[in-house]
Amino acid sequence: MPASPPVQRSAEPVVESQRRHSEEYYDVKTTVFNALIDTIDLTQLSKLDGIAAREEIRDIVSEIIQIKNVVMSIAEQEELLEDICNDVLGYGPLEPLLARDDIADIMVNGAGTTFIEVAGKVQKTNVRFADNQQLMNICQRIVSQVGRRVDESSPICDARLPDGSRVNVIAPPLAIDGPALTIRKFKKDRLRLEQLVKFGSITPDAKTVLEIIGRVRCNVLISGGTGSGKTTLLNCLTGSIDDDERIITCEDSAELQLQQPHVVRLETRPPNLEGEGEIKMRDLIKNCLRMRPERIIVGEVRGPEAFDLLQAMNTGHDGSMGTLHANSPREALSRLESMIMQGGYALPIKTIREMICGSVDVIVQASRLRDGSRKITHITEVLGMEEETITLQNLVVYEITGEDAHGKLIGRHRSTGITRPRFMERAEYYGEAERLMTALVASEIADKHGSPLGDRNG
Repeated sequence: MPASPPVQRSAEPVVESQRRHSEEYYDVKTTVFNALIDTIDLTQLSKLDGIAAREEIRDIVSEIIQIKNVVMSIAEQEELLEDICNDVLGYGPLEPLLARDDIADIMVNGAGTTFIEVAGKVQKTNVRFADNQQLMNICQRIVSQVGRRVDESSPICDARLPDGSRVNVIAPPLAIDGPALTIRKFKKDRLRLEQLVKFGSITPDAKTVLEIIGRVRCNVLISGGTGSGKTTLLNCLTGSIDDDERIITCEDSAELQLQQPHVVRLETRPPNLEGEGEIKMRDLIKNCLRMRPERIIVGEVRGPEAFDLLQAMNTGHDGSMGTLHANSPREALSRLESMIMQGGYALPIKTIREMICGSVDVIVQASRLRDGSRKITHITEVLGMEEETITLQNLVVYEITGEDAHGKLIGRHRSTGITRPRFMERAEYYGEAERLMTALVASEIADKHGSPLGDRNG
């Protein structure tokens, strides 16, 4: 959900490594870099650990600077050494950004323009690449680590960094102004539902409701727009799963951080150069049904695999979870219908909706508000059918009540007064009925008297 609290830094908006360099600096850097490549033995370098390799590069670059009589201040020389080490061993100008824990997203729009998201707000940086070729080389280095490629014949690629950060690359000729690289940063510290309360994304009582939903094996869909925190919320919900359950995850890029001991992670695979060997999300879900899963977790449902996931949910794999892009619980159901029809199933719309009703128990809506804050705006039950319409029932909703002088939205999480939801029988079976009713009643009472948490963090 929300980004981690910003790291305390100096008041200067741009860190030292983000200073805008002159063209002369990049000319010198290119000259020194090319001389380094001609001098160094990359085979031997690859045998060294990171620290030793970095020291080796720094020694050779220092010698090159002396031999070529490059005139630089000590500070400039130190920055050049760091830049070249990052180019050879890491991800070049991206390294300082990847090292910052307060950045949620890095967006590179060609060699000369880089944006970041900090605390829910997007801002431009002075980070730039020497040229589009350098940027393309770094993109290729990233995707090759997970056996993928990006070039003119395959210009779109999803991948991940070794730390789990999600990466998307779209290259020329599709990206007209140079390669576009987007990185969704991986959080080293796994968020839990308790921290979402601290961030004001949800109230303590609603957090208890979510814990119980995960614990009693409700089938859950997490709905939300881009950047709303769907994957983070999915990670938090999985914290309620017992350690003795066998969990199988299916993802396009493996980024879920489940802490249970019995987890099998599956990842899709793109086609090779001949267009063969592709493994789609549908293939993973179908295969994982043969692996004796107790829970199936799908990172994102975005196509015909929705049909297979619903079938799994409806055939004994209770407690399965997934995310999808939608802006409301009702829209999430419409998206599910559309994705099933994409698969070419000649089913009446009523049959599809009945299938959804029999599979999905709860929809949790995550939203990123216009002030950059992230909230859980709906906890909604799927009740059943009335003629051809799926009926929904909100348990908790978030209401915006105003805006303060700084543009920060003020709001509250409001109970709808439902104290016996449809999944109460499940809660009784797992011994959670009393705790569930207490949380719903307490949430209702807090709403009637005003929720300090909602008002303060809205």
